[in-house]
Amino acid sequence: MQRTYKLGLATSLLAALLTMTSSVSAQNSATDDIAKYREMIADGNPSELYEAAGEELWKKPAGPKNASLEKCDLGLGAGVVKGAAAQLPRYFKDTNKVQDLESRLMTCMQALQGRDPQEMIDAPFQKGPKKDMEAIVAYVVTLSKGDKIKVSTAHPKEKEMYDLGKRTFFYQGGPMDFSCASCHAENGKRIRLQDLPNITEQKGAAMGWGYWPAYRVSSGQFWTMQQRLNDCYRQQRFPYPIYGSDVTIALSMYMAKTGNGGTVETPGLKR
Repeated sequence: MQRTYKLGLATSLLAALLTMTSSVSAQNSATDDIAKYREMIADGNPSELYEAAGEELWKKPAGPKNASLEKCDLGLGAGVVKGAAAQLPRYFKDTNKVQDLESRLMTCMQALQGRDPQEMIDAPFQKGPKKDMEAIVAYVVTLSKGDKIKVSTAHPKEKEMYDLGKRTFFYQGGPMDFSCASCHAENGKRIRLQDLPNITEQKGAAMGWGYWPAYRVSSGQFWTMQQRLNDCYRQQRFPYPIYGSDVTIALSMYMAKTGNGGTVETPGLKR
């Protein structure tokens, strides 16, 4: 009787082990398939369509002042786009603020074209003014592709924004008691078979920051970093942050600075 019991227990344990092994193998296989899929379509990243539209919008006169954005200063001088995204967010003397790409573009739209930033803030993603913003972002970030991430915290306001971003990253709350760190502060984590980069380390931060903005195959849309962060808050069951708010810029500053030295691979291609 005892021997039969032990044999039954051993059989159950073996079955459980085989099930776990099969499950792990299936996950690894699915992850490999996703990687192969990305590789297959990488040469035809639909972001190129957004980039082309964005370049046209950058050069096209618009707004009450009927002016283009060609004199916009993204941190490297008026009209200099090449390499600018790799050094954002950063402090700008004219606004006395640390700005990311999207908040800086709103400043340029207001100063050069006479457009009201509130219209951009209030607009939903993928529609109206934000649709134009997404295209312009695609154009700007593409011109930093292959550059090294190089974000400074030399200015006191940059350091202040970095510190705020770090605190925000680890802030835990909401109905699910989540934080950004719940998913992005350990190695080896996954969600929906997707590897989750560890943003607290240089390698993971460079991977997370360096591949956004990106085209999302699942939604058929180009997502800016502001939209990516908005969706992270949605998944944490927090209220959506205000577009271009300090908290989103601070999170970007924390990620970008931590990823310094990594390579800009934007626009990325995501599930």
